[in-house]
Order: sequence, then C-alpha cells, then structure tokens
Amino acid sequence: MSRTIPPALLNALGNPEIEPFYAVEMQFDSGTMRIWTGYGDKGINSQTYTGTGNLLKIEGLEETSDLSAAGTTLTLSGLDSTIITYALTEEYQGRLAKIYWGINGVVDSNNDALVIEVFSGYMDQMIIQDQGDSSTIQLSLESRLIVLERPNIRRYTSESQKGVRAQDGLVGDDSFFNWVTQLQDKRVPWGREVKDSDN
Repeated sequence: MSRTIPPALLNALGNPEIEPFYAVEMQFDSGTMRIWTGYGDKGINSQTYTGTGNLLKIEGLEETSDLSAAGTTLTLSGLDSTIITYALTEEYQGRLAKIYWGINGVVDSNNDALVIEVFSGYMDQMIIQDQGDSSTIQLSLESRLIVLERPNIRRYTSESQKGVRAQDGLVGDDSFFNWVTQLQDKRVPWGREVKDSDN
C-alpha cells in the first residue's frame, strides 16, 4: 500500500541514530484506547497516547504488494486493571484498530509526534493469560482487506433490503424491492405492437 511519508520523517531516517516507536489506537464502544511503545504520555494527531514501555509487542506486521489480507498480533503484558476490564467487559470483535509508526523527536507544528499509519484493521480474537501477579493479553487484528474475502449474503428481495435498512438505521418506507418477484416472469414487449394476449 502506497503512503505519503512526511518530509520530516524522511529526513530523520538519514540520521546516524534514530529512536522509532509504534502507537496503537483501539476503538471500543465505551471509548478509544491509545497506547504507544514508550514511557509517559505522547501527543499524536491531537490525541494523548499512554506509554507502555516494553510491555507492548507487535508481531507479524508486514506489507503485501497484492490485495491479500495480512493480519498482525498485539501482545500486552504486565497489565493494569483498566486494560483487563476492557478485555473482559467490552465487545471488541470487529472494532477498528490502527497502528502508527514514528520517530521520537520528530514533531509537527502542534508539537505532536509525526507518524504514518502502517496498519488499519479490525480486532478479531483476544486471549488472556492470568498468572496471578501479572496478566498478558494477545490480540489478533485482521486487515480491512479481509472484507473482500467474505461472501456478500444480500439478496435483491424486500426482506433483505429491510434488514439492511434496519442495520444502517434508515427510516421511511422504500418499497422498490416489493415488485422484484413480479418482474421475474413479466413479459416486456419491445419494438412491436402489444396485443391483449401478450399481457
């Protein structure tokens, strides 16, 4: 996937030493969790990200040249009760998650860290390992491209349309698909005189 990399980040890559970091944004129903692989708070995109130090690990992050859906895995260890509560009580499957990459010390005009989005997808499966004094959560993320591999089960029927409208929160009465079944065997004369027997 092609991306536009801010010039300041490109220039920083030419330095003899750099300190890269990752930031993760996970959108739960009750709020958005924002963490990054460093210490303290960091401003990114006008939002505050909480540092996790070396407690956050990202595995399987890769680029593909085709439209294949490559997922990734987040591992959070030594967690506090707030994150465990999210894991145990929140509906997380199918919720959006994004991963950003940046370099410490490279900031924009608002003094926020400059980052590029390296992954965007959906939370899939969460595995919790509780070892008494500490807990570890392993969260697998699916790429947004995974939707291309799922079959579309919508039909050209009134029932299917009503289900879609209800899911999208649309109101009103749209009766277009009520006539589809009648059109199935309808004869439509074209370019000739119509007789009563043709109807």
